[in-house]
Amino acid sequence: MGDRREELAAALAEVERRVEDACRAAGRSRSEITLIAVTKTYPASDVRLLAELGVSHVGENRDQEAAAKAAECAGLGLTWHFIGQLQSNKARSVVSYANMIHSVDRPRLVDALSREAVRAGREVDCLVQVGLGEGAGRGGAAPEEVPALAGLVAKAEGLRLRGVMAVAPLGEDPAAAFARLRAVAERVREEHPAADVISAGMSGDIPQAVMNGATHLRVGTALLGRRKLFVR
Repeated sequence: MGDRREELAAALAEVERRVEDACRAAGRSRSEITLIAVTKTYPASDVRLLAELGVSHVGENRDQEAAAKAAECAGLGLTWHFIGQLQSNKARSVVSYANMIHSVDRPRLVDALSREAVRAGREVDCLVQVGLGEGAGRGGAAPEEVPALAGLVAKAEGLRLRGVMAVAPLGEDPAAAFARLRAVAERVREEHPAADVISAGMSGDIPQAVMNGATHLRVGTALLGRRKLFVR
């Protein structure tokens, strides 16, 4: 466990250095950026170690894994982000632990999340996921559909519209993709001034995301290492 803690501490220090360099290049303050540790496929013990090292935001892609991990790490004061594509029938479970849902991409999901948030007596922060690539298979609403979808979230009981999220399409310059996302974010903010979150940027494109206004970075590989298939 001591070796793993040292490994994670070194990786976190390197990621922090990269974020600070990106902020300096963009003329931004480090305090404007929230770092989310994406811990999918890694055990709750890693989440605990990251929490000891000062990480307070954790992201997960799959409900089954996220629900179990959130329960195991209850009491650590963590903010849980659900960042994977979300089926409507998982809304009840995700609403039970997620503080922010990054992948709201269709009206039916807004309805399901609203219903479950009201039932649970919770208010859940939501981001509209923007699809930036053609047929990229990474989810997201078409950019022209985002303002209307954002309006639905803003009116939905139990939900708080906080902004937008996107994944840079594979094979495209992430800077160009994130510039398009920033334009969509600005349109949303014209109607909803409090929706100031831009969730963009992963391990490989931190500088491009920060340069284009990202407020939340979703970093997995650079923090936790390359994911391995579990072998029994």
